[in-house]
Amino acid sequence: MYAKQYEITLPAGYDMKIIRKRVADGGHVLDDRAGLGLKAYVIRERGIDGSPVNQYAPFYLWNGTGPMAHFLVGGGGFQNIIRDFGRPAVRHWTGIACHAGPARTAPPRAASRHLTPVPSDADPDGTGVGLSALLAREAEQLQRLSRHDDVHTAALAVDPHHWQLLRFVLWADTSAPDEDATERYEVLHLSAPGLGDLPEGQAW
Repeated sequence: MYAKQYEITLPAGYDMKIIRKRVADGGHVLDDRAGLGLKAYVIRERGIDGSPVNQYAPFYLWNGTGPMAHFLVGGGGFQNIIRDFGRPAVRHWTGIACHAGPARTAPPRAASRHLTPVPSDADPDGTGVGLSALLAREAEQLQRLSRHDDVHTAALAVDPHHWQLLRFVLWADTSAPDEDATERYEVLHLSAPGLGDLPEGQAW
């Protein structure tokens, strides 16, 4: 499993109805994309739910690198983002764990993201396994969170370049009751052709 997200920050006075229409018109295009676990078409609106910006920030969970690469650089869809907005930086993370929540059958309406740096002192005893222990604790926390009645899907991933942990959760309710969230989003559409193929539990 591979997580991917790009963030398109828009002007303060931008009419977010433009993005809503974009997703309403074209969000279905990836509804049957091979290799895609899910794509959440998420936005933040300035002044709503604490957001300081207007932002379009689609989030993906892929089941394979080939389909992800085809989407990004093989003419499989990302060219439309480049055409309309320029080429944004694409963040990506290696999957650690994923859980289906009790609300998996309901359409998600909100999402939360929690980004945290992996502490430089994550291996206090010098054995080299401190990072593994940290990720195991984070995976356990994700599993507990995934039992919340409103959770659709919860995922944990790591960026081993910048050493950053990502927790991304889709929620059936219109608000994301994640007290630790660093960002909260509205979900406009979910394409989930390979949802059932996403790993359940820890990836190893």
